[in-house]
Formats: sequence, structure tokens, C-alpha cells
Amino acid sequence: MAPGTVLAYLGVIAVLIAVPGPDWAFVLANGVRDRVVVPAVAGIMLGYALLTAVVAAGVGVLVARFDIALTVLTVAGAAYLGWLGIGLLRHPSQIRGEEAAPRTRWARVLRGVGVSALNPKGLLLFLAILPQFTDAAADWPMPAQLAALGGLFVLTCGAFYLALGFAARTVLGARAGLARIVSRISGGAMVAIAVLLLVEAALG
Repeated sequence: MAPGTVLAYLGVIAVLIAVPGPDWAFVLANGVRDRVVVPAVAGIMLGYALLTAVVAAGVGVLVARFDIALTVLTVAGAAYLGWLGIGLLRHPSQIRGEEAAPRTRWARVLRGVGVSALNPKGLLLFLAILPQFTDAAADWPMPAQLAALGGLFVLTCGAFYLALGFAARTVLGARAGLARIVSRISGGAMVAIAVLLLVEAALG
């Protein structure tokens, strides 16, 4: 792939990552907790890595061709986001010192995987954006090109969300009341996105 193509791709994905969505809500909600920003972001990265593997293997194209597959994925993703959002609304984040059990960190990783991997728009984004930056005449086979582009997305996404999560922790760390407000806003955003996904599935 030509350097100019890679730079153009990085510009596109940087803009897409910067647009708030379920990933933002999840990272901000975890940013006000202790020692869980890295596990949360790692989970999101792992989820997008799984989507990259799906698209590179050609499975993503098959999923996109069958309406029932996309509907099931949409409903599952909406249910998961709604469950996370309701949990945040019921139990908003609070700053509790520096203790955090390993079990909690692994739970954040798994939740992060669910937020990104169960996002049907993420899969469709990969299907729509990645192929535009591939080159059929290149020495690399198409799956390798898709995997490389997906890998760049995962790394860029990780860098951005780590910065976002630690910024939230720094800004909100000494403001417990504000941290709870941000947590509730994040939970509400997740519930709203879940409802929109369900409406989209019902109308689609």
C-alpha cells in the first residue's frame, strides 16, 4: 500500500473514531473508575480486532448479504448496550481509592469486547471503509491488506481511547459528584443508542 493511501486512511479513521458513540460512553464511564481504563480500552481493541479478522476472512461480506444475520447482530448489540447503560444509571461510577480486583479488570475487558464486537455499525463500517483503501494490483493479497488496515484502526482507536479515558480520570478524579453525572450521561447514551438500534432493526 502506498504511503499516501495509508495517510488518507488514517485521516478518515481518526475522524470516525473522534465521533462520540457507544465506545466513547463506555470509555468515559470507566475513566472515572480506578485502574480499569486500560482493561476497558483493551477490550474495545480486542473486539475490533475480532471484527477485522471476520472481514479479512470474508465472513463479513456474507453477514452483510443476509438480513437475518444483521438483524440478530443488531438486536444482540442493542440488548448488550442497554444492559450496560441501565447498570450505569442504577449504579453510577464513584471514585473509591486505588483498589481494583483483577476480577473487575477482566470483567471490563470482556465488556469492552462486547461493546465493539457486538456493534453492527462497526462491522458495516469495516465493510464499507476498508475495501476502499485496498489495491487489487498490490503485492499483498487482499486478506493481508484488510488485516493491516484493520490493525491500524485498532491501534489508532486504542491510542485515542486511552487518552480519553485517562483525561476523564484526571479531570473527574477529584470531583465525585461530576463523575457520577458523567457516568449517568454515559449510561443514558448507551440506552439511547440501544433503542435506536432496535428501532432501526424493526424498520429495516
